[in-house]
Amino acid sequence: MKLNHIPYTTAICALLISSVSYAQTEDPKKTEPAKSSLTEEIVVERPYKPVLADAAKIRRSPDLNSNSVYRRPLNYSIFDKKLEVNTDIRQLQAQEVVQGDRPPLKNNYAKFGLGNFSTGLAELYLNTGTDEALQAGFFVKHLNQKGDYEGQKFSRQSAGIFGKSIQEQVSLFGELGFEKFGTTYYGLDPVSNQPFSADPEKQRYNTFTLRGEMLKNYREEDEIDYALKADAYFLSDKFNAKENAFVLSGFVNKVWDKFNVGVNTSLDFTQTKDSASIGNHIFRANPYIKLQGTNFKLTLGANLVQEFGSNSGFNLYPAITAEMPIVPEFATIFAGYTGDVNKSTLRNFSDENPYLNRNISILNTNETANFYGGIKGNAGAGFGYKATLSYKKLENMALFINNPTNPERFDVIYDDANVTGLEGEINVKVSERFSWLGRVSINNYNMDVQEKAWFKPDFKLFTNARVKVTKELTLDGELVFNDATSAILSTPTPSIVKVKSYADISAGAEYLYQEKVGIFLRLNNIVGNKYQRFLYYPQLGMNVLGGINYSF
Repeated sequence: MKLNHIPYTTAICALLISSVSYAQTEDPKKTEPAKSSLTEEIVVERPYKPVLADAAKIRRSPDLNSNSVYRRPLNYSIFDKKLEVNTDIRQLQAQEVVQGDRPPLKNNYAKFGLGNFSTGLAELYLNTGTDEALQAGFFVKHLNQKGDYEGQKFSRQSAGIFGKSIQEQVSLFGELGFEKFGTTYYGLDPVSNQPFSADPEKQRYNTFTLRGEMLKNYREEDEIDYALKADAYFLSDKFNAKENAFVLSGFVNKVWDKFNVGVNTSLDFTQTKDSASIGNHIFRANPYIKLQGTNFKLTLGANLVQEFGSNSGFNLYPAITAEMPIVPEFATIFAGYTGDVNKSTLRNFSDENPYLNRNISILNTNETANFYGGIKGNAGAGFGYKATLSYKKLENMALFINNPTNPERFDVIYDDANVTGLEGEINVKVSERFSWLGRVSINNYNMDVQEKAWFKPDFKLFTNARVKVTKELTLDGELVFNDATSAILSTPTPSIVKVKSYADISAGAEYLYQEKVGIFLRLNNIVGNKYQRFLYYPQLGMNVLGGINYSF
């Protein structure tokens, strides 16, 4: 502000202050109120001119049903760049693994038990260690029982040594063993319910076995697989019957694209000697071609069987099998048409029925045709099943019959038969804590000469379950059911005798008392049924076995 304006500004301010002061001091009585007042409202307006933005109307309605997605075209540009290798990177140094506390080895165990019927059990198993590439061991077992009837005795012993070695190219296995089974001809007379003989004769079977095997180790890049196996045994009984056998077998298989071409072969020498000597030798060869496609497996082959020795003959059978999944990994149908010669030996007969007569006849069973088909599969990792329907034509099927003179002894006869069979199996394993197996077999025998298939049940059932209740306690149970069978008696006149059906129920428990010590309890034939598998030979009633086992 300039200084020459100050006097004028000061004068104006003084005049205003004087006016205000005079207005405040004027006598109110001399002031007359206004008789009226005038109020006037003034509105100032200007013209309204709206301005719109530029717009264009879309004259096409959108398609609300269109789901197409706009994809912007993309362009790629690939650069050819050389990978640089840094040669200065140092080699990694392996860090030493800290050795923790190893659990105690449990490759060996000993087991002892006692029970009713004068039952005694002893087992010992020894093994070299945890090296899977080199194994060697020894075992010995003993079991004896004595029933209520005169001469009802059973005794079984076995022992053996074995070794296994896994080499770079092949795996080797060998075993030397001994088995002994002793009993008596305690067959009961159905009239007196006493043994036919006041002093039943004893029977004993001793068997020495020798086995060796060489198997090529599997490698994916190899096209040829092979194996060689040798088996031998020497059997004798208390009445100087003897049987010697030696079997040399092997196979060669070559992979060629989707085909497998190979041959299975064996040479079997068996000599059985009682009052007469019987040579029963067989040479087998099974050439085949296997084709495995994406959805099928097909095998075309033949079984060539040459019998020589006391009986001779040449047989040629087809060997055709096929598989095709109908639900991959869950259901597969299969079928086959085969034939073979099933060898008859004193060892096989005595394993099934130890109460044989002397000088039994030896004839091989000729399976001239075997048609079968079925379905198998899995329903998850813990459930498997299989069902098979079959039809067989058999020549010289072996059957046991009671000897006319000594009914407590059994002879072996042969007859041709047509057998229709149905087999089913279910395997369930939910976890390590529970597993169950069920197997059923139904057979219909149409015999040529004999009226029945003696001692052959039409229906058989086997089931087993195992439950691990806790870490220490394990329970298991088993059921065996055999349908009724028929036997024939030749004196004084031929007659058929029914052998009743039976069910054998067993159960057991194992408890781990300490880390290496456990106790066990076993109940066999819980219902106490003294059933007969073969006529005149009742089995033991309910028997209980308990004991202790020790692992080290």
